[in-house]
Amino acid sequence: MNVAVIQFPGSNCDADALHAAQMNLDPSAHFVWHTEDGLPAGTDLVILPGGFSYGDHLRSGAVAARSPIMGAIKAHAERGGYVLGICNGFQVLTEAGLLPGALGRNREVHFLCKPVHLRVENNQTAFTSAYAPDQTLEIPIAHGEGNYYADTATIARLEDEGRIVFRYLDNPNGSINDIAGIVSERGNVLGMMPHPERAMEALLGSEDGQKLFQSLKAVLVK
Repeated sequence: MNVAVIQFPGSNCDADALHAAQMNLDPSAHFVWHTEDGLPAGTDLVILPGGFSYGDHLRSGAVAARSPIMGAIKAHAERGGYVLGICNGFQVLTEAGLLPGALGRNREVHFLCKPVHLRVENNQTAFTSAYAPDQTLEIPIAHGEGNYYADTATIARLEDEGRIVFRYLDNPNGSINDIAGIVSERGNVLGMMPHPERAMEALLGSEDGQKLFQSLKAVLVK
C-alpha cells in the first residue's frame, strides 16, 4: 500500500502520524509537502495530521484547505480513496467541504491537552472494523477549536446514517451530541479530533489508537 502524510506550515503531529502509519500500515509511508499539486501514483491513504497549519490564521484549517495539494486530495476522495484527518486535519476537511459542519472554540475557551474517553459508535467502517461495538477507548486530545457543530438537519443526517463514528463519554469541548469523529457519506473520509497516532504504545499511556490503523490495513492490503 502507499500512505502519504501531508505537511503544512505549522503541522506538529506529522512525525507522530508518519510513525503510526509506518508502524501499522506501510514502512515506506512518506511526507508530501502541501505545495505539491498531485499525490504520488498509487496513493491509497492520505493522512492530514494535527497541528496549527498556518498558525490557525483566519480559522483553524481555513488556509490549509486552499493549499495546492487539496485539489488532488479531493479528487482522491472522490475516487473512493481513503482520507484520515486528525485534529487540525479534521478542521481542514470541514473547511475543504470534504466533511460537513465546522469546529469552533472549545466551550470554556481554553486549549485542552489530556487523555479522554471515547465510545466507538460505529464499528462497521474501514476505520473502525477492528474495534468492538461500543468499545471504550482512551485517546488524547490537544486542541483549542474542537467544538463540533452543524445545522440541525446535518446532525440528524449524521445520526440517521450512522456517520458518527466516535463519541465523547465526558464531552471536553462542548461538541454537539458529544461528537468526536465522523465519516463522509461514502465512508472513505474520517475526521476526528482525538489523536489515535498518540495512542500507539502502552509506554506512552494507551495502545487504543492501533486498531484504527489495523482496521485500515484490512481494507488496504493488496
